[in-house]
Amino acid sequence: MRDRLEALKVEALRELEAAGNSQELLDLRVKYLGKKGPLTEILRGMGALSAEERPIIGQVANDVRQAIEQVLDAKQEEVQKQETAEKLKGETIDVSLPGRQSVPAGTEHPLSRVIREIEDIFTGMGYTVEEGPEVETDYYNFEAMNMPKNHSARDMQDTFYVTEELLMRTHTSPVQARTLKRLEGHVPVKIICPGKVYRRDEDDATHSHQFTQIEGLVVDKGIRMSDLKGTLLQFAKEMFGPNTRIRIRPSFFPFTEPSAEVDVSCMMCGGVGCRTCKGSGWIEILGSGMVHPNVLRMQGYDPEVYSGFAFGMGVERIAMLKYGIDDIRHFYTNDMRLLKQFSKL
Repeated sequence: MRDRLEALKVEALRELEAAGNSQELLDLRVKYLGKKGPLTEILRGMGALSAEERPIIGQVANDVRQAIEQVLDAKQEEVQKQETAEKLKGETIDVSLPGRQSVPAGTEHPLSRVIREIEDIFTGMGYTVEEGPEVETDYYNFEAMNMPKNHSARDMQDTFYVTEELLMRTHTSPVQARTLKRLEGHVPVKIICPGKVYRRDEDDATHSHQFTQIEGLVVDKGIRMSDLKGTLLQFAKEMFGPNTRIRIRPSFFPFTEPSAEVDVSCMMCGGVGCRTCKGSGWIEILGSGMVHPNVLRMQGYDPEVYSGFAFGMGVERIAMLKYGIDDIRHFYTNDMRLLKQFSKL
């Protein structure tokens, strides 16, 4: 697979060097970096690699993507200059002259930036990114997650129903169930599922009726709680800094057993205690646990043979902690005073 990636890199760079206009560059961007491109196809085949090979190949794949993107961007700039110069030859007005008033440039939204950063961390560990519908069936949203009809755990998530059997998904866990069903018992499974979710919450500084989740799932033979802890510790260190520590506390979720809440050492005070962590030195960031046997069984995996772990985090909460934002509503009000701060990051 490493040879395929290196060959793909050589082929892409050769074609980019030969490209002569913007349309050709756009076609090459889609060809090599699009969702149906050869790089994505190779990444989807990483599930067949051993646990030792997957992070190595994942890093090689990221290096290949970055190399192609860098050459694409440089070539695009060069081609645009050439095309602009040729266009100006036939015009009487020099449109390249600076305007009287500068036009502010846009920047990446803080939530988009955090989602991309989280995806980069986990794809570097060999995970793939899966997506699913936001209008979901009752079966995949609840029943496949070990919450049959009239189960008391459904009260934990106040739901927007479209019909009796259709609803706005309350978490991205249905993507996990759909992926397991599609894979039909094949292992290993190693995915993250980012996307919007919806709950009938009262909007305030820490709650919103629409927010963003990223959930993760690993299923294979011999998966243990220690694998979950090591994965989340690595994530926390890459997201919040190398000195970050984590703490795991018992909890309850119907789709995991045992279940745990995960805290990180406060990034403001280093765990000493401050206003941000309310003097405790710890901040809760996500829920996790070992995949419940019923969830595995319903999607065709024998829990006597396979085990797995899952975790889920709110992107807004991660962004609020990372950037010191004190109100979740700031992410959705398009206040330029907030967004302009991210143009310099």
